[in-house]
Amino acid sequence: MNYAEKLHLKIYDQKLFRLFTWGTRILLALGFMPSGLKKLLGERFTILSLESPVGFFFEALYRTGYYWNFLGFIQILAAVLLLIPRTAFLGALLFFPIIINIFIIVVAMDFKGTPVIAGLMLLANLYLLFWDYKKVKEIVSVIFER
Repeated sequence: MNYAEKLHLKIYDQKLFRLFTWGTRILLALGFMPSGLKKLLGERFTILSLESPVGFFFEALYRTGYYWNFLGFIQILAAVLLLIPRTAFLGALLFFPIIINIFIIVVAMDFKGTPVIAGLMLLANLYLLFWDYKKVKEIVSVIFER
């Protein structure tokens, strides 16, 4: 048994970590709901001017039309899946590429303060994936099995 498996077994049955896991799921879902809903409804996410690189970026995304709505739909889907016990792992899997993408964008475009928030959301998502370590391990073993 490796270190990750030992750590997983140690925390998985503790009530404090179960509560922390649910709190993390709820906070991540709440973090995606408002921005996802704005995008799904076709509303602008920000009112920054086009002179700002960040404002220009969001305006370009907004003008993609259905892609903007799709981004919102996927954010809401990930949030809802995180809140349902049977689908929480799937929600964490779906959340992962989204939050990595957001984190890279906010770091690359030098958003002020946002990299900290996105980074914490990424860490929280990694924690949720570790919470379901056995499922992640199974998926990885199937992918890399020869």
